[in-house]
Amino acid sequence: MNRTTSKNSARAARIRRRKRKRIMKTILLLLLMAVLAGGGGYLVYTLNMGALAELPETFRASREFSGSDLSVDQKRAKSFAADLCVVEEDVPLDSVSLESGQSGLLFDLSNKKVLYSNGTYNRVYPASITKIMTAMLALKYGNVDETVTITQENVTLEEGSQVCGFQAGDRLTLDQLVHCLLVYSGNDAASAIAEYVGGSTSNFVDMMNSYAAKLGCTGTHFTNPHGLQDENHYTTPYDIYLMLKEALKYPEFTEITQLPSYTVEYTRADGSQMATYLDATDHYLTGEASTPRDVTILGGKTGTTSEAGNCLALLSQNAYGNPYISIVMGASSKELLYQQMSSLLVNINGN
Repeated sequence: MNRTTSKNSARAARIRRRKRKRIMKTILLLLLMAVLAGGGGYLVYTLNMGALAELPETFRASREFSGSDLSVDQKRAKSFAADLCVVEEDVPLDSVSLESGQSGLLFDLSNKKVLYSNGTYNRVYPASITKIMTAMLALKYGNVDETVTITQENVTLEEGSQVCGFQAGDRLTLDQLVHCLLVYSGNDAASAIAEYVGGSTSNFVDMMNSYAAKLGCTGTHFTNPHGLQDENHYTTPYDIYLMLKEALKYPEFTEITQLPSYTVEYTRADGSQMATYLDATDHYLTGEASTPRDVTILGGKTGTTSEAGNCLALLSQNAYGNPYISIVMGASSKELLYQQMSSLLVNINGN
């Protein structure tokens, strides 16, 4: 082989080596692009003379939580529920026995613990427990010192409805109406609040449903501000818990719902002065029922209709000042309602 032929062969060999390196780099780049496009772990590679050097992976939540394979939505749900008592199934208590068709719960707010749960997500009629939402919207959007004039619509309610006795043209403040709403459960007060705050009852009901949805009440639909029977007006014990928990953010709510009675003084349409004494509907507050030892009632709401039965949602605290929410729905009598509620409350002090 002459010198010229040898040089040509060497040059051809160098060209082939360069081509092989370029092909290898191209293949590696294509593999890298495939890995990144495939949405796998976020990997960064350095191409160095045909070799891939892997750098440390960036943060991935599924590696940080042992055994976790949660989606982003699930993680958001866990974060949302971090301040809530979460019910996965019924939780019994030896001291508590509800009748068939009833539902109830007992939640430890400090420790986010479910102490008792029975039919927590069952659809129920709320009756006047509805007024928790009505009161919140009044306190949230209304001026409690402003004077409200009672209209004919506010007093045109079904026969036998619980009312304070207002007449069209009567004038009193929103603060007084909220007291009448929560202490005596006046349906005329609820109607007047709805009309004042919402501009109309229908608009106020829309506000109620919107606020319920914001609180995460997935089993609730309101059609009125007072809880008078309507088959499309319903909730669940768990949603009542969410509403009552939210109501605790309004100091006026618990101040009012601890009162054993209230005297409302207002001006009649003819200018005369009127005063009406109203007893609380909560028998624990009036002394008609006795609370268990070392249990303090901080507030809540009663509700009674023939379809809903006798209902009670309470915020209370134990001897150490720790707060609890307890709910009993659908008792066949008031006497039974308070017996069942007391059987729940005895557990908040570890009895």
